[in-house]
Amino acid sequence: MQNSCVAALRLGIMSWIEAIILGLVQGLTEFLPISSSAHLRIVGDLLGGRDPGAAFTAITQIGTEAAVVLYFRHKIWAVIKAWAGALPIGPWKNTVPKSDPDARMGWYVIFGSIPIVVLGVLLESWIDTNFRHLYITAAMLAGFGILMGVADRFSKRTKELEELNPRDAAIFGFAQALALVPGVSRSGGTITAGLFMGYSRKAAADYSFLLAIPAVMGSGFYKLFKDGLSEDAAVGLGPTLLATVVAFVVAYFIIVWFLKLIQTHSFMPFVIYRVALAVLVVILVAAGAIHAYPVG
Repeated sequence: MQNSCVAALRLGIMSWIEAIILGLVQGLTEFLPISSSAHLRIVGDLLGGRDPGAAFTAITQIGTEAAVVLYFRHKIWAVIKAWAGALPIGPWKNTVPKSDPDARMGWYVIFGSIPIVVLGVLLESWIDTNFRHLYITAAMLAGFGILMGVADRFSKRTKELEELNPRDAAIFGFAQALALVPGVSRSGGTITAGLFMGYSRKAAADYSFLLAIPAVMGSGFYKLFKDGLSEDAAVGLGPTLLATVVAFVVAYFIIVWFLKLIQTHSFMPFVIYRVALAVLVVILVAAGAIHAYPVG
């Protein structure tokens, strides 16, 4: 009896330690184009021999998106005010021209969020299981890493966010939806699409961050109330919330660093990292060090 209590206590302590580590991983990788969901899937398996789960990933992303809201708070408020002012109804109706760039940005964020919402609902069971197979993750890491390198190398990078239009917003949206598969990377997918369309690195990254807010917040709170409070969740609610707080703090500093970095440097280091990580994942799975299929 005493041994079982000690073992349970030790397991509980390890859950909190693992949560801190996974929170650090989430905060470090969410906004870099290297796929936070892939890293959580891999590191979680290495730490505890199990996948922390799609619910854990979605909930901790609330913390990283809170960092986006804090960093872009002035831009977000400007977009909300302009969008509301351009509406034909409401207390601020017709106080802002419909052609106002911030008013249009509000519609583009809404429009661009539709693909990931629709596909996220339709493919939820696959997202929670099949898509988390590590061979798929490795393929996405390498494949989209190479695509990002090609886009960064050959993009004109002359367009800014003021030139965003409905067609480009839709392409950004579908690119973001690809990140439902671990290994693609939400920021990597949208930034790569932006580069192929000729947007500057900074413009593509800024829109990627803004576009992620409704989708990630919505997914996180949905998973929190659907799976996060369940006793069957892969990681307990307490450790999950701790990881979310850790992710928030780390992510804020990563945003500041990343947006400065991409103004003067290419994405090539991230391309090399993604391909190297993909190779490492295949080796670890083949050696039996980590599970190819998720283990809850």
